[in-house]
Amino acid sequence: MIADGQNPVYLRVLTFWGFRRSVPKPIFRAMAILKIARMGHPILATRAAPVSDPNDPEIRRLVNDMIETMADANGAGLAALQVHVPLRVVVFQAPGERSTDPGLSSEESFDHTAPLTVLVNPEIAILDARPEGGWEGCLSVPGLRGWVERPAHIRYRGFDLDGKLIERTARGFHARVVQHECDHLEGRLYPARMSDLSKLVFESEIHHVMAAQ
Repeated sequence: MIADGQNPVYLRVLTFWGFRRSVPKPIFRAMAILKIARMGHPILATRAAPVSDPNDPEIRRLVNDMIETMADANGAGLAALQVHVPLRVVVFQAPGERSTDPGLSSEESFDHTAPLTVLVNPEIAILDARPEGGWEGCLSVPGLRGWVERPAHIRYRGFDLDGKLIERTARGFHARVVQHECDHLEGRLYPARMSDLSKLVFESEIHHVMAAQ
């Protein structure tokens, strides 16, 4: 999942100001805010199981609650494992308002948007393995930010709640969000992707890092 503590819209992180206003109408009227697992909980080290039927009403209910939970936490993405459900389901969006974010490089700004998306049983193919670095946060790693390098160009596919195939190519922030969320399905948090742990910092202190860049 994809979460400077004072003004996060100016950083390449996976949460952002103003997410709530772009959340669509829920699938069901009744919704729940789910408990988000934090780093150290064994569920986050679990490999999620495939979903046999995306049309299952329980999957729709889960997705509805995940969207509400993500919005409540101001997140850009959420994986089912993060809410203690070991299934291969993610929700995410890369909003258009991030185009004004001066923290994005020109590479990450390219094709950085994506609509609110539900992916069941997602798969990722790397189209260009050259890395693009960016600051990431995670609702399961609260209060911290880390500099993570990921492939900048990917293709991903999965199924929506009607069982229809979704297949897209993505770059920049869009690609970062998808990779971040799908890492959760393999039991991996973003600190495991970091090559330099000196760049794992408290969000309250990240302005010092940004000032030095």
